[in-house]
Amino acid sequence: MIEAYQAVGLVPTMRGVRNRDEIQTNLEHIEHLVKAASWLSSLDLPVRLIAIPEGALQGFNDEVLDIDHEDFARECAIHVPGPETDRLGALARQWDTYIIAQAKALHPEFPGRFFNVGLVIDPEGEIVLTHYKTVPLLPVEHSVTPHDVWDRWIELYGQTLDAFYPVADTAIGRIGILMANEASYPENARGLAMNGAEIIYRGPYPHPHVGNGLYAIQNQARALDNNCYLIACNVGTYYLSAESDIPIDTFGGHSMVVDYKGQIVGRHDYGGASSWVSGTIDIEALRRFRANAQWDNWIKDLKTEQYQLIYDKPIYPKNLYLDRKPYNHAEFRTEVIDKQIELMHERDIWVRPEK
Repeated sequence: MIEAYQAVGLVPTMRGVRNRDEIQTNLEHIEHLVKAASWLSSLDLPVRLIAIPEGALQGFNDEVLDIDHEDFARECAIHVPGPETDRLGALARQWDTYIIAQAKALHPEFPGRFFNVGLVIDPEGEIVLTHYKTVPLLPVEHSVTPHDVWDRWIELYGQTLDAFYPVADTAIGRIGILMANEASYPENARGLAMNGAEIIYRGPYPHPHVGNGLYAIQNQARALDNNCYLIACNVGTYYLSAESDIPIDTFGGHSMVVDYKGQIVGRHDYGGASSWVSGTIDIEALRRFRANAQWDNWIKDLKTEQYQLIYDKPIYPKNLYLDRKPYNHAEFRTEVIDKQIELMHERDIWVRPEK
């Protein structure tokens, strides 16, 4: 039986990077924050899981500054495994905990490209899960997704849940990763749940959507829909560069731990500083609920043949970046967004507004 434990979601200050060497400043800050969070959060139950939010290693400068994809890949994207993940592995060993983290990373099969990659590292410092983000923050995030290189991706990994929604079966439960905008689409959380996830990491979301409630609604809904725990840790203040002395809270806080019935069991509302959120994970209680509930263990009742009709026709274009680098912001608007909106009108899914 898995004993109940504390999960910690860090809320770090981050500095945008211009090269890989600058990542070390963010890693040093994370190490200090882990020490504080682990000590105080373990006063009730042992801390066995620490989540580091998306952006904490490199910031979001590739998106904010509309940096050319190939330039960022060459200067700032990391290798997995590599020196940065080795340092996180040492942190996992030091605190005898699982760590979930994220980085913009290279892939040997796609030269000159980078993906947004989520990682689970075990207490021995080994990477036990690698997740490639399936939906970037459209329209500004430049990272490539598996769908963008669909044909080659399924050649490499197959057309299976593990190829898109991998889950690590660990000593503290089955862990899956759902980064930022992935959680805007309920299908991504459902993919993890259908692959066995019991704990879902959810990456940060930007303000004003956080302050206006979207983040909390999505987090609680994804946990409730799939009877999973969900750890949502937003980043704290953001310095655009290593030298900047002007911190900006671009994310708005509202970090939380949500249980398998959609209830918030840990919360940290404020986002404008370095801190953390902590909550109790009870995997045995989740498993008993799934096994004994008659109604609200929803997945057992999925009418999959019927639901397939919803997705019968393709909408978003696959292989978008199979033969070219990702668009910049202006190009994405004309080449993708405008065409997708027109498609929805042409199919009479949406009604055109009056001019």
